[in-house]
Amino acid sequence: MNFLPDKRLSRQVVKIAAPAIAGLSSQMVVSVVDTAMVGRLHTAELALAAMGLGLLATWAIISIFSSLATGTHVLVARRHGEGDKPSAGQVLNNSLIVCTVLGLIFGTLGYFYSYEIIDLFSSDREVSNAGSGYMMYRFVGLPFFLISVSYRGFFYGIGRTNIFMISAIIMNLLNIIFNYFLIFGNFGFPRMELAGAGLASTIGIFVSTFFFVFVTFLRNYRIPYRYYSDIRLSKDIIRSIFRISIPVSVQSVFILSGFLVFVGITGMVGTLEQAATQVVITALFISFMPLFGFGIAAQTLIGHHMGNKKMFLAQSYGFETAKLGTIFTICVGIIFLVIPQFVLLIITTNENVINAAIPVIRIAGAAQIFYAVGIILANALQAAGAMVFVMLSEIITHWLVFLPIAYIFAVPLDLGLIGAWLALPAYIITYSLIMFLKFRSGGWKKLRV
Repeated sequence: MNFLPDKRLSRQVVKIAAPAIAGLSSQMVVSVVDTAMVGRLHTAELALAAMGLGLLATWAIISIFSSLATGTHVLVARRHGEGDKPSAGQVLNNSLIVCTVLGLIFGTLGYFYSYEIIDLFSSDREVSNAGSGYMMYRFVGLPFFLISVSYRGFFYGIGRTNIFMISAIIMNLLNIIFNYFLIFGNFGFPRMELAGAGLASTIGIFVSTFFFVFVTFLRNYRIPYRYYSDIRLSKDIIRSIFRISIPVSVQSVFILSGFLVFVGITGMVGTLEQAATQVVITALFISFMPLFGFGIAAQTLIGHHMGNKKMFLAQSYGFETAKLGTIFTICVGIIFLVIPQFVLLIITTNENVINAAIPVIRIAGAAQIFYAVGIILANALQAAGAMVFVMLSEIITHWLVFLPIAYIFAVPLDLGLIGAWLALPAYIITYSLIMFLKFRSGGWKKLRV
């Protein structure tokens, strides 16, 4: 295997990955801005701890359904690679129906039971009260979020990640603007503090969903893919979407619930340590979110080339994307190691939180260098049909490596916050090695979706 990038392959990867990275990075910016604005409230430590739990708890539930984008993406990419555009349009139709129904049902349930959900993970009633308000407003936007998930998967699958980029920029720009209005009560808006951050997110999602709807009525998409002109429920398509998506959903739930447990472990050390953990997790989005953009490129290119039976090219694109992702994480890792204060000051000005977070962001910065291989090749294997393997690998390494080590180091061995975060390198290196060996074996080339 050549460890240097191939210019010909890299250009195609970057063509698809760059808009996806731009869109995902805009989400990362919002996450940083959310945390930065909340971190400037007079109750910063309490609000940051509540936001950490509220965000992770919300996404633990949302991720159950947001992975429907993966099922839609993989199927559309494969049909597109086969040259069957109307079939790709039928995948979108069925995905939209499923996502709309699920969004309405679970958005309603999440809205009414937000406090009970967050209280499961919090040992502080004030944290639960603050976090539940944030979650309630996030669940109001769940139906629109899941509709956008279907559109996102479709445009990923046909390689038009620029549409997602524009929608994400619209959504996140509105999110930032309304954060400023609603968190602090500026320009005559009510001062809602943490709950305002949740409402701002929902406003952004609502508008971006209608942008997707607008684009699908353009002739260059509507005519060749014929989605709205021939709407038919297909049990086979719905079954395939769920067969791909369910393992991804289970994996996401275990990851996010695992991080909730991890945040809870740091809370056993102290509220300050829990707040510092939230700040470092937010900083890690700087690295992780663009990697998901590379993962999107890997899924699209592998789906296209497996669809037209070019297996060697599919594998080549997987490795090429992992190389480019690793170059990126090396650059970000150096920043985390050399100037951690600069990164942390973007998120919070609380001196106590920054001092507690500096050692652990350096640990995270070194560990995340290896995560590009894990994330990108996991996405590649999902595109090929190895969803269950990826899911089981993630669950085992997360719950049998990461969390036990974090707890043992932090609590029984009394190594505190640094001890908890020392579990991250063990988890990342183990998981990434498993993904690399599986992808290199080539057995996934015989799988079907």
